[in-house]
Amino acid sequence: MRYKVLTVDDSKTVRIIVKKAFKSYDCEILEAGNGVEGLAVAGKERPDVILLDITMPVMDGVEMLTKIKSDPELKAIPIIMLTAEGGRDNVLKIAKIGVRDYIVKPFKEDLLIEKVGRIIDLKPIAEGPVKTKSILDPCTILVVEDKPTIVQQIQEGLKHTPWKIHGMSSTGEAIDFCSKNTPDLIMLSLSLPEEAGFTLFRLIRASVKTKYTPIFGLVVKTEVNVQQNAQQVGFSAIITKPIDIPELESKIAKAMNLDTSKRYFDTQGDFLMMKLPENCTAIVVNEVTNYLKPKVAEAVDSGIAKTIIDLKEVKSLNMNVIKLLLTTMQTCRELAIQFALVGNDAVSAECKSFEDTRNWTFYTSLDDAKASLSKGGATAPAGAA
Repeated sequence: MRYKVLTVDDSKTVRIIVKKAFKSYDCEILEAGNGVEGLAVAGKERPDVILLDITMPVMDGVEMLTKIKSDPELKAIPIIMLTAEGGRDNVLKIAKIGVRDYIVKPFKEDLLIEKVGRIIDLKPIAEGPVKTKSILDPCTILVVEDKPTIVQQIQEGLKHTPWKIHGMSSTGEAIDFCSKNTPDLIMLSLSLPEEAGFTLFRLIRASVKTKYTPIFGLVVKTEVNVQQNAQQVGFSAIITKPIDIPELESKIAKAMNLDTSKRYFDTQGDFLMMKLPENCTAIVVNEVTNYLKPKVAEAVDSGIAKTIIDLKEVKSLNMNVIKLLLTTMQTCRELAIQFALVGNDAVSAECKSFEDTRNWTFYTSLDDAKASLSKGGATAPAGAA
């Protein structure tokens, strides 16, 4: 549902300011220059909220407000009055007619958005084509935790990412931070005194700026009741202490809808590069598997017909990794893509212990693998399984 906001003001400048304030939100801005026009638009469009100036020609805001509240079909529409500083007392006097709120001119756009956002669900929209953010792009993460060691653990564990981790020890600091910045993700300790984490969660969700920001709850693993309460109120995810950093990183990427493929896939000239990290956990294998066929198909579509599977950093093989490699090779064969394996002595030695991998041959460098692929002879030594 797309919400409608009607601004009734004889000042074109004010109406322009209102339109500008809402341009990043999924709502339609309707305009009227006086009370008569405003009533006509309200009757026709049935706006979800009306921004009504008090002092206008033809029909002022008080008269329009009175007529709206006496109309059975319009009286339920929430109205925010706009007034100059000197008209504040007047607004308070007419509030009994049915004013939801008021704003004193001149006003800041943030205040307007905040007050309207309390009435309707203002959902931000992206300008232009929506682009998936990459895992390699910087982002801002706020951690609200009164135990410095937990903040340090998160900062240290995620230091390999381009993410900026800001630690705050109190709700007051967190609120002040959010008023000046809009974090991409927030983590709240649910062990703060007097359930301050839950209180802060509600305050963050009440703000238009952070209404849709993913919020994680940090909680001790044994505090099952707290975890259940957090899930019921709407936390995006629960992170248990002690924190599993790889799991945390994966949940962050999922919550922010980050494209993690660049960790594992890249193109270098005529080659599709697939690189596995040092520790190939189940999470890593699952991510690579999900990206595998789309990335290989994308490479073929762009004219690339050579793939290098880089295992130089892999410490040890396991059955999940072996299955992933077998799937990768089969996918390459199905699409007639030449491939080569690059590895280290430990991985090469481990392959001799498995029936499916004992015939695999590894190049010791990327340059050797690229040279062999360029000559058209790399698929066979890379393991004719």
